[in-house]
Amino acid sequence: MPSEQKLPGGLVIERATPGALPLSLDDAIDLGLKHNLQMLLIQQNERVVHGELLTVENNLLPSLTAKGTLAAQQIDLAALGFRPGGLVAFGISPGTFPTIVKVNTAGAQISMNQQLFNVPAYYLYRSAQKSATAANLSTLNVRGGVTLAVGTQYLLALADAAQIENARALAKADEVAYQQAKDSHDAGVGTNLDMLRARVQLQTQQQAVISAENAFAKDKIVLNRLIGLPADQEIALTDTAPYAEFAELPLPDAMKLAFQRRKDLLNLEAQLEVATQAHKAVRSERLPTVAFDGYYGVLGEVGGLFHGVFAATGKVSVPVFEEGQLRGENEVAAAQVTALRQQIDSLQVSIEWQIRSAMLDVQSSNELVKVARSNVDLATQEVQDASDRFKAGVDDNLPVVQAQATLAQAQSQLVQTLYQYNQSKLQLARNTGVVESQYKVYLGR
Repeated sequence: MPSEQKLPGGLVIERATPGALPLSLDDAIDLGLKHNLQMLLIQQNERVVHGELLTVENNLLPSLTAKGTLAAQQIDLAALGFRPGGLVAFGISPGTFPTIVKVNTAGAQISMNQQLFNVPAYYLYRSAQKSATAANLSTLNVRGGVTLAVGTQYLLALADAAQIENARALAKADEVAYQQAKDSHDAGVGTNLDMLRARVQLQTQQQAVISAENAFAKDKIVLNRLIGLPADQEIALTDTAPYAEFAELPLPDAMKLAFQRRKDLLNLEAQLEVATQAHKAVRSERLPTVAFDGYYGVLGEVGGLFHGVFAATGKVSVPVFEEGQLRGENEVAAAQVTALRQQIDSLQVSIEWQIRSAMLDVQSSNELVKVARSNVDLATQEVQDASDRFKAGVDDNLPVVQAQATLAQAQSQLVQTLYQYNQSKLQLARNTGVVESQYKVYLGR
């Protein structure tokens, strides 16, 4: 695996290692789920929501605070109004009463604050709980998106590799055809035109090889980016493009599955519950709140006696002149609830046409694969027949060149339709909400 370098800010970057890294589809998806930036960001967002939940939860729990004090005081009694002459009436001699008093005290106490009745705080706590659920569903939704993106890019790279193999094979065949035309020309039984045609066909196919290799290299860079590998890390794809007939679910069953498993839909439903609980909290703000504050401790002079001290306070709060604010908050909360319900209804409609569209893509691309395979077989036979006629001297090499071009197009079309078929199955899995857990089943692996 590539080595890691950790930056001072905590960001971990990968460094390429020598040699090609073997990479299967499962490995690519696992790396994407661990290192893709979208996954990293959504996980931090989930942590933020969890922290907010703990903060809101604390409002319903007792708050206990312990503290200790140690104080040294020097008090000027005369400055506070105690005159020595005024103490004679109490039988105290002025000379025995100091006007400057030094006092050293120590104390310790435990304070408690508790919300005894606060309906808005309770509903806000329920809302925060649903926010945590919604954040988790957002994480799962991003997992599905990353799985789809990485899987699609891996299949595209496989298609590029297949295009390179086809192009190289055709280039070798064109090289043989060119050599045959050249030998015939040198022997005086072939024309210069045949040799030129064969050479043009060979060079055209060599250009196709270069173009396919360039596309493959670029698509591997994109794949590296999706799974968090360095751009210059060489990878070796260990899987081959799968092909398996897929038994599609009936539309009603697929719709039912999507309504149960689509994380974006479940996330909206969780957000609706968040907004509903927040709306209840706003509507209950007119209710009184009851709270308790108190403390108990000891206080005394250092080196002297200590005595217990305490205080207990009950508080009832009722909003009186806040009607405008309460109505405004209620209207905002109600609008949020309505908007989320409309989004849910719209998404449910969208899910149906998404599934229908994906099913049509799966069906049509499967048929295209079958036709493309038949075309490759026919084009291969056509190349063989044209080559045999050219070798026998029955015809020139123009039919051979044309047949090879037809075969190249047929093979390219087969690779493309196979990629489209697998990609459409992944998209169908995504539309039904199971791509992150069942992509192997849909691909037939």
